[in-house]
Amino acid sequence: MTVGIIGLGLIGCSLAKAYKTSGEATVLGWDMDAAARDYAQMSGILDGPLTRAALSGCDLIFLALPPRAVIRFVKEHVRDFSKHSLLIDCADTKRAVCNEIFPLAQEHGFLFFGGHPLVSAPHGGFQNSRADLFRGAELALVPPTFDNPHHIHRARSLLAPAGFAQISVTTADNHDRRIAFTSQLVRLVSSAYMQSPTATAHKSLSSEQYHDLSRAALLDPDAWTDAFLDNGDYLVSELDAMLACLHEFRDAVARRDAPRLRARLSFGSQRKEDADRT
Repeated sequence: MTVGIIGLGLIGCSLAKAYKTSGEATVLGWDMDAAARDYAQMSGILDGPLTRAALSGCDLIFLALPPRAVIRFVKEHVRDFSKHSLLIDCADTKRAVCNEIFPLAQEHGFLFFGGHPLVSAPHGGFQNSRADLFRGAELALVPPTFDNPHHIHRARSLLAPAGFAQISVTTADNHDRRIAFTSQLVRLVSSAYMQSPTATAHKSLSSEQYHDLSRAALLDPDAWTDAFLDNGDYLVSELDAMLACLHEFRDAVARRDAPRLRARLSFGSQRKEDADRT
């Protein structure tokens, strides 16, 4: 098969490496950043550049771009995709992308799935990409409809070389609602935690919990700002619930209210056990 990859950052280059090392694909790529293009070419993970003319020859095209860039690219190249091509984006939120592109795909006869690789890495960028980034990871996949199992089976088959352990088929709305809690809220809480006035004073007295909570504060501010704003309704709801809980903790500690504090801690511990069982 021929795989085209638009966007050669951490996700795009890792996909290129996964498909290249599988020996099952010819991999073509493009990025507006010359350094990313040069890295991909010199490291041997591309078989060639993904030109406008080459788009129609791709069996699978990954759009490893932020949501607005995905929409912009598809609109600019909507007549360049062939009817046998499957396009999958890799953006963090799905409603805006799917709402814009599903109608275009239907009108112009190509197949588009919303996608989101649920992976994390301490540092982004093409220089940190690796072929096994998706091994053991989950991919959220949003089909245009749920009444064509052939399309979903084809997508799973084309995605096999990437190495995902689980492909979860879902709706764009369900994805965005869940990701607000499981990913985006975590990032914001970690960022807020590291903005404590004492955050830089604890190198010698840092626990494992410190490293776990602080790790998610390392992020690309531009990319995550767009992702947070695109999912603002669900994210604000999660932030409101978090702030209410933190206020309860603060009030209990300030008042030295041991029963109230213990009850809240017990409830949180129980919720963690319940979540792990489901």
